[in-house]
Amino acid sequence: MTGAGRNRGGRQTGERVVRPYALTAGRTRPSGAKIDLIALVSATRQGAAASRALPYHEPDPDIGPEHVRLLRFCRQPVPVADLATTLDLPLGVVRILLADLRDRGLVEITQPAPAGLTDVRVLKEVADALRRL
Repeated sequence: MTGAGRNRGGRQTGERVVRPYALTAGRTRPSGAKIDLIALVSATRQGAAASRALPYHEPDPDIGPEHVRLLRFCRQPVPVADLATTLDLPLGVVRILLADLRDRGLVEITQPAPAGLTDVRVLKEVADALRRL
């Protein structure tokens, strides 16, 4: 829907745009363990309390409004990909922000179980079946 008050990017005119590198303080990789695209993220008790903080009164000076927005969506377990889509942020930025929250004990990130497809015979059968499609 295009109408008065919206620019070409679909954002409200006058809405402040923050560059991704500003949200991550120039960082390009998350700290700690890898965060998978389908990993489930949920707020800890401390994180849930932080998510109820007023936007201008963050519980930690290193936690910005984007961190608080992420925490609000993590009250129930949610995949990383869904968070990036919901918040309209690049996946890399979301991973870095989640790593910040994980380092502070505000979220728990549950990595998906490995698929277990290490049997070469099974992989060949799957590849053959895909070729037949």
